[in-house]
Amino acid sequence: MQTNRIIAELDAEIARLQEIKSVLSGTTPTAAKRKPGRPRLVAAPAAKTRQLSTEARARIAAAQKARWAKARKAAKATA
Repeated sequence: MQTNRIIAELDAEIARLQEIKSVLSGTTPTAAKRKPGRPRLVAAPAAKTRQLSTEARARIAAAQKARWAKARKAAKATA
């Protein structure tokens, strides 16, 4: 069993050193193993962000101010 463990450790070290060698020489084994595929025709367009109209923003702000006023009124009543 001891011999098998030593051989396994040596194999792991050899694989690690071969990977380092390929990185330093500029050729990575993962790039060589890739299968050829169809290239992308056009990059996917970025999703557009949705924008609020000024009227909608004003309605939301007014509703939030009303919520804050209600909360302040409730806090003042309990205090």
